[in-house]
Amino acid sequence: MRWDGMRIEPDGTPRGGPGAAPALFERGAVARTFDTPGFRGMTFFEVHARSVINRVPDASRVPFRWTINPYRGCSHACRYCLAGETPILMADGRTRPLADLRPGDQVYGTQGQGAGRRYVRTGVLAHWQTVKPAYRITLQDGTQLVASGDHRFLSDRGWQHVAAARGPLQRPHLTVHSALVGMGHFAEPPKHDADYRRGYLCGMIRGGGPDGRAGARRHAHEALARAHRFLADAHRAFASRLIEWPQAPRLEWHKGYLAGLFDAGGSCRRGTVRLSGTDPAIAGWLASSLRELGFAFATERPPAGRGGPLPRFRLTGGGPETLRFFLTTDPASTGLLSIAGTPARSTARLRVTTIEPLGLDLPMYDITTGTGDFIANGVVSHNCFARNTHTYLDLDAGHDFDSKIVVKVNAPELVRKELAAPKWAGEHIAMGTNVDVYQRAEGRYRLMPGILQALLDSRNPYSILTKGTLILRDLDLLAASAEVTDVGLSVSVGCTDEDLWRTLEPGTPSPLRRLGVCATLSGHGLRCGVLMGPVVPFLSDSPAQLEATVRQVAGAGATHVSPIVLHLRPGARDWFLAWLARHHPALVPRYRGLYGSRAYAPRDYQERIAGQVRELAERYRVGRGSPPPIRRWRGPAAAPPPAPAAEQLTLL
Repeated sequence: MRWDGMRIEPDGTPRGGPGAAPALFERGAVARTFDTPGFRGMTFFEVHARSVINRVPDASRVPFRWTINPYRGCSHACRYCLAGETPILMADGRTRPLADLRPGDQVYGTQGQGAGRRYVRTGVLAHWQTVKPAYRITLQDGTQLVASGDHRFLSDRGWQHVAAARGPLQRPHLTVHSALVGMGHFAEPPKHDADYRRGYLCGMIRGGGPDGRAGARRHAHEALARAHRFLADAHRAFASRLIEWPQAPRLEWHKGYLAGLFDAGGSCRRGTVRLSGTDPAIAGWLASSLRELGFAFATERPPAGRGGPLPRFRLTGGGPETLRFFLTTDPASTGLLSIAGTPARSTARLRVTTIEPLGLDLPMYDITTGTGDFIANGVVSHNCFARNTHTYLDLDAGHDFDSKIVVKVNAPELVRKELAAPKWAGEHIAMGTNVDVYQRAEGRYRLMPGILQALLDSRNPYSILTKGTLILRDLDLLAASAEVTDVGLSVSVGCTDEDLWRTLEPGTPSPLRRLGVCATLSGHGLRCGVLMGPVVPFLSDSPAQLEATVRQVAGAGATHVSPIVLHLRPGARDWFLAWLARHHPALVPRYRGLYGSRAYAPRDYQERIAGQVRELAERYRVGRGSPPPIRRWRGPAAAPPPAPAAEQLTLL
């Protein structure tokens, strides 16, 4: 389920415009922050929605058609990134400071391909700022990055946070033994001084100007505009001297000369740059300039016995050298500059040498991109963990799980209004399928009591899926609704292994607390089931573990139990495999064999798990009365209501 029409722009207004999907929110959103530990660094956009009972797309594989989501976004996403001056690789081959990026910009990210990754162009979907304690990471090649401890970089051991987590919880983090992935420190762009301008005009004019190839013709205006501007800066009376070969050229002249030759007739295909000269002198200076700037190249000669053009020079070294050429020489024809499709690897020395806390809080910036990452000062950097795989029943959670939480403050009033509309047929409404309606923000905004009261008054059937304990606050409303309509309640408990929970889902209430919610609801006569997900292959799928979980589910009085095997969809795949490599490295080959490049485990595996859980549910009489006393769940009869501001929820 995509929410593109619901995105809020940086000024707080909804995105729109001709041809765009209708914005869900009215203009005039109020941005609010709270100086409390639970909400520090977060912004809440209080908006008045146009509608709140939303139709589920027909293509979605879910057993319901309508849903209510009073919140957009989740308060558990990674939100803290890099210092604002960090250079980011743009899709045109240039760089721009992270603080200057805006939604809609095109940058480079990566996508997995086989066992490696390749560079691809991707769009910026969101951009924001916060303040966090800063760390300085220094690499072997001299690259320095300033980031928060929560930020992650791609290393030879998967995605790793800058710093370890405080307290007993563990997470993959950088050490002096980590080696980052990327092309290395970005080259300094040239200064467009007199030497560069003379070199550029020499290469452009002697190279014959932009050629007539279809691919180059579209971008010729950029090169011509630059040439005209450089000519205007020169003394026209001495324009003819601009193309004279220099006696002792400076490096800036060489940079300009290569840029001019590239704009006149160079090419870049599949990440490989090729340049050629129209006479021996031009070719000689071309080779000399490449050597002066340290570029390795190969000569491609015409076939033996044939006439034709002079040899072409092909840069070697792959994507990293291609990018260094772009940044070092700065051609004007940005549309021809591309490293898309080249492997995300290099010989650069990217091993971490030091990680230093700076002892002060600094402004930090982050973005969300379509690929989930971007290239920051030459290394692959994770952006906001959008949690686009934190879904239930195959609904896409979107790209808005970040620090900008949209709160539909008029949701209770809208629900009441839309339920009373003549066209409403009283269909079942599902809640908690896109974001948890009982996330931390609900403890402050208290939208659910009004929504539940409206559903109660209209006697409309509904269901709620949650991982939180805050649902117990609304126990009276849930019980009253169940007396007049069909109410379905479910909690999510993947397994009851406490050690696995602490490492895999450290931000959620413990499995026993969630089963305590089920027991309390069941004790008040409410039908509550358990979504047993995710079942994690080779970690929580053994017969003994499945039996232990189903036994305690039965003891909590659950009416049903439904297993869901772990999904490794884009966004969560890298995170999970990095976690797996750190905590259970021996399982990585088994996961590759089970999942391959797929998001889902094979059907026979899923059917086997479903069959085992079904048999266990029959054995322990899930939904068919109380189990034997010895099998009963021994957690608290009623879990105490949590402190809403401190509770952490995670949708897996």
